[in-house]
Amino acid sequence: MATLSDIALAAAINILSAFIFFVAFAILRLQPFNDRVYFPKWYLKGLRTDPVHGGTLMRKFVNLDWKSYVRFLNWMPAAIRMPELELIDHAGLDSVVYLRIYLIGLKIFVPIAFLAWAVLVPVNWTSDGLANSKLKNLTSSDIDRISISNVQSGSQRFWAHIVIAYAFTFLTCFVLLKEYEKVAAMRLHFLASEKRRADQFTVLVRNIPPDPDESVGELVEHFFLVNHPDTYLTHQVVYNANTLAKLVKKKKKLQNWLVYYQNKLERTSQRPEIKTGFLGLCGAKVDAIDHHNAEIDRLSKEIALERDKVTNDPKSTMPAAFVSFKSRWGAAVCAQTQQTRNPTSWLTEWAPEPRDVYWSNLAIPYVSLTIRRLIMAVAFFFLTFFFMIPIAFVQTLASLDGIRKSAPWLEPIISVPFIKSFIQGFLPGIALKLFLIFLPTILMIMAKFEGFGSISSLERRAAARYYIFNFVNIFLGNLLTGTAFQQLDTFLHQSANEYPITIGTAIPLKASFFISYIMVDGWAGIAAEVLMLKPLIIYHLKNFFLVKTEKDREEAMDAGSIGFNTGEPRIQLYFLLGLVYAPVTPTVLPFIIVFFGLAYVVFRHQIINVYNQEYESGAAFWPDVHVRIVIALIISQIVLMGLLTTKKAAQSTPFLIALPILTIWFHRYCKGRFESAFVKYPLQEAMMKDTLERATEPNLNLKAYLQNAYVHPVFKASLDEDDDEDGDSQKWETESVPVPTKRQSRRGTPVPSKISVSGASSPSLPERQSRRSTPVPSKISVSGASSPSLPDSSFRSPPEP
Repeated sequence: MATLSDIALAAAINILSAFIFFVAFAILRLQPFNDRVYFPKWYLKGLRTDPVHGGTLMRKFVNLDWKSYVRFLNWMPAAIRMPELELIDHAGLDSVVYLRIYLIGLKIFVPIAFLAWAVLVPVNWTSDGLANSKLKNLTSSDIDRISISNVQSGSQRFWAHIVIAYAFTFLTCFVLLKEYEKVAAMRLHFLASEKRRADQFTVLVRNIPPDPDESVGELVEHFFLVNHPDTYLTHQVVYNANTLAKLVKKKKKLQNWLVYYQNKLERTSQRPEIKTGFLGLCGAKVDAIDHHNAEIDRLSKEIALERDKVTNDPKSTMPAAFVSFKSRWGAAVCAQTQQTRNPTSWLTEWAPEPRDVYWSNLAIPYVSLTIRRLIMAVAFFFLTFFFMIPIAFVQTLASLDGIRKSAPWLEPIISVPFIKSFIQGFLPGIALKLFLIFLPTILMIMAKFEGFGSISSLERRAAARYYIFNFVNIFLGNLLTGTAFQQLDTFLHQSANEYPITIGTAIPLKASFFISYIMVDGWAGIAAEVLMLKPLIIYHLKNFFLVKTEKDREEAMDAGSIGFNTGEPRIQLYFLLGLVYAPVTPTVLPFIIVFFGLAYVVFRHQIINVYNQEYESGAAFWPDVHVRIVIALIISQIVLMGLLTTKKAAQSTPFLIALPILTIWFHRYCKGRFESAFVKYPLQEAMMKDTLERATEPNLNLKAYLQNAYVHPVFKASLDEDDDEDGDSQKWETESVPVPTKRQSRRGTPVPSKISVSGASSPSLPERQSRRSTPVPSKISVSGASSPSLPDSSFRSPPEP
């Protein structure tokens, strides 16, 4: 087992690693040629330009001002200095609320650590349970002497742990309640004060029932003209443009290679050649520039053909559409109500903002989503289960006993104090971290297969599964599997009725492993985050070989976003470890606090200067964060009850039963009180914002603002090209022309826009009534809805085709 000296040495190694990362970051970020890597967000906002240094050529690449290196940690106070309201304007609410998760960690664990070290540590340290233990083969260390393992079975000292457990629970619930209330208020204020966005007026409609007489666009238009006559404005049907998107992506890749070869020609004055075979390793040699020009021309023709096929083939139109309304109030009514008697058709939900849409999944038929999610649930179960095999193997090899058994010839080496401390305090965390490198990518692929229609929902789904995976494999896997291997000899030489006692005593003994994991993943990992070594290398490679225009340079310096699907589950693991081990082994708490404090400063700096969030959900993820902390709290209470049971504290253990019950009640209260603010939009707020907008912008052309908002990106590029070539021939229709419908029971409706990719677009029913000339005694019947036509003297029904 790791001793206090081993943990101290491992802490020193990790602190030194973090310090080296910080020094390297301080040096690299001051160099002029790295400015776009460490401050890309300000370049994207147009508020920063490349630094200019006069004098020698070296000054253009190297910062020779020695005073700037002395203040190499000045980025830390600068990161904290920006006020929260200004940070919301700068980075968005999602980023600010994400940072508040780290603040919650500090608000919870700082007072918990104070109570634990003031009360529990003296109680545990002055006991002699391990010294008098009958389990002679059970190993322990100095850390275990200040844990609950050192308290004798049946001792009255366990009352201190029970009282502290109640204090921890009430403190955690109080912090969560205040934070939930604060974040809910921030979200409502953000939505009320935010500038106009397309998703505020738009609803995603899915599972549109098929109609043999009308297209999806015509069906959507008629349905909403009848059922939302006063608020319906326009719509965009959803096309299966996945093949077209692949062709466009392939063309863009070829264009990047063409730029590369053209730059190479300018540098060397020799026309580059490539082989046309597999991966450019075989085949005939051809001129690289001519070859890529020919391939780009060929792809351009394929793209044009595929675009025509998608827009003209009814099979490419999916039973889904983005429907926009004249007001936020109208969109809120539609998104939050049931449209027909059949609850499985005409399903409406708030549309994600256009940059949040994951277009590939919108082409998945709605009926197949349930099957896909069932398949992925089974696949995730097997992924989680079988991953415990390498976890167990790693834990075996990462222990001194495991190394002695598998490689006894290393005994002289591992007996060296420094190497011994490194193995027990550093190696297990590194080995586990290597196993988890590819896990986020796998979970994101699984989420995409399930068919979620927005990037934010994909990340929330992947984050939920990452959290479950961390709980099963990192927490339970290392706790139980590691215990089984370390105490195998003890199990073989004792009676079965002593197994619960051994397990209960051994659970706190895994604290040393989790401490080493926190230091490797939390301390050194967070310090490596600010260094951004991978983005730095990628930027310079792209800048040297591919960058030709300013747009290319912007793409090269894009460092991405926070990565909610990976960052939030990692935070939740530390909440779980802190809450579970706080009443059991308080030694873990200082390491947890250092992680939350360091991570808050680092990610605040990254959000201010680096990360450019690709979507804004208005902190819609917060209910997930809250419930996972509550789950961690309940797990800690159950673990403590199990430990006290094994410690024969039968008289005091029943007093803990009320804690999970109170915690579950607290969660239900918060869910009922605050969660609606994250899933619904109050009609009162919508009406107030609509009224204010009409008063301040009475001449706003909302239709022009919304009509192109939800066109597939590959079509938007095509529309821009068509506008350049055809001039006004591709402009949107602003006049409504009565045309006959294919059903005799329906009135004439406005002709759809000439841009077929947008679906149908028309004015609302009252606007069309003003253009009628004679009454039409017909009925409109759309999906079970019927109503008499409204008489007007300006409309004449056109003849049926």
